[in-house]
Amino acid sequence: MGEYTATVTVRLKGGVLDPEAATTQRALERLGFELETLRSANIYEIDLSASDEDEALERAEEMALRLLANPTIHDFDVEVTE
Repeated sequence: MGEYTATVTVRLKGGVLDPEAATTQRALERLGFELETLRSANIYEIDLSASDEDEALERAEEMALRLLANPTIHDFDVEVTE
């Protein structure tokens, strides 16, 4: 068994209202920053034991699908490092 860290990034799909990002974008613009768009995301770092990187990836993707993300409104990416 190896030790892995899975990083799961969850963000709203395009077209889904993101009030947190809208508020933050307005605040940044008031501070003088120019930007096209801003999106918020949640990042989860999960330390886990698995037989190999593929198993760690599978388990992290299952966690994302079952709890961390709502596939109806969220997209997610998973990266695994040893």
